[in-house]
Amino acid sequence: MYNVNLEEFWQKDETAHDDNCFSPNAKQVAMGIRMSHECLFAELGEEGNPWGHTPPEQLNEMSKRYNDKAEKIVGKRLLREDTPPEIENFPEVRGIGEVFGGRYEFNGVTTWLFEGLHTPQELEKQLDWVDKLDLREFILPENWESEKKRLFEDYGKKPPLWRHVRGPVTLAMSVYGAENLIYLILDEPELAERFSASIAKVIRGYIDIMDTEAGHTPETRPSGFSFADDDCCLLNPDMYELFGYRVLKSIFDYISPNPDDSRYQHSDSAMGHLLPILARLNLTGCNFGPTVMIDEIRQHMPKTRIDGQLHPMTFMRNDEEAIIAEVKRDCELAKRCGRGLNLSCAGSINNGSLLTSMRAVMYAIQEYGQY
Repeated sequence: MYNVNLEEFWQKDETAHDDNCFSPNAKQVAMGIRMSHECLFAELGEEGNPWGHTPPEQLNEMSKRYNDKAEKIVGKRLLREDTPPEIENFPEVRGIGEVFGGRYEFNGVTTWLFEGLHTPQELEKQLDWVDKLDLREFILPENWESEKKRLFEDYGKKPPLWRHVRGPVTLAMSVYGAENLIYLILDEPELAERFSASIAKVIRGYIDIMDTEAGHTPETRPSGFSFADDDCCLLNPDMYELFGYRVLKSIFDYISPNPDDSRYQHSDSAMGHLLPILARLNLTGCNFGPTVMIDEIRQHMPKTRIDGQLHPMTFMRNDEEAIIAEVKRDCELAKRCGRGLNLSCAGSINNGSLLTSMRAVMYAIQEYGQY
């Protein structure tokens, strides 16, 4: 394994995250990789489905073994070992895809949102239905009130807030089809605008309902919101401005209006052509695709924390020389472009990514990421 002064590395990392990773007092580039429960299986040589369901007791036992190994390799316990038993979980709230006619189904690997609308006429009918929908009644399960009462009385738990969602383009393309949405924007822009406005309205509805269920008022609720919109890359700038941008602008203005409120966009795709538009949202953090380089992002977003730009496939293949080369590139760009880098994968950290690869990232930061 590469020679890393683990104690010194993590001491420097504590201050590296100050000021959203822009602190002038930081000594090195911030380390954003903390792995994930998905990585348990390959690291431990265990059978299982990383994206499927693992019983909490088994998950905690595996996490402890993983953390014992992580402590030796990277100097830190990375994964939580106290995932609560299922009896402490709130019942699932219906997903936003169902509001717009989609269907969630486990396909043997992960839960997928399947298309439910195919024509402009079907879409228009669905939007008419959404306009009349009692959203609270639709999304909360029948046992919600009794379970909410039980979980608070037995465990002191309140319902979770709703501060993250599939982005508007990915949502629309999932329930209506990628080509269909593109043709809709080109051929029937008024209906496309209505679809976009309906998505924004429903997201605001989810926020309000879950805030109320958790006991918050508009004055006491926390700010912040994030989107995951990989499919935004499939729209050109004009199409994105008409459809996707309006949703993000509406939601950020609603729940994150102040300069320091969290506004986040994940799009691990080749969406660099949308940077000038996304820049107008004053994002506080971003995670973009591995073909979108730090200096390109910085041209448009000088104050946005960049979570990236290590290619997740490089990381998953555990090619340590390639990992070091990419991290060196990113560290040098961060130093040249004004800090603000939280060294992470440009996308998801997948099962197969090993702790030794994380140590290789740490080594590269130690050698090339010193401010």
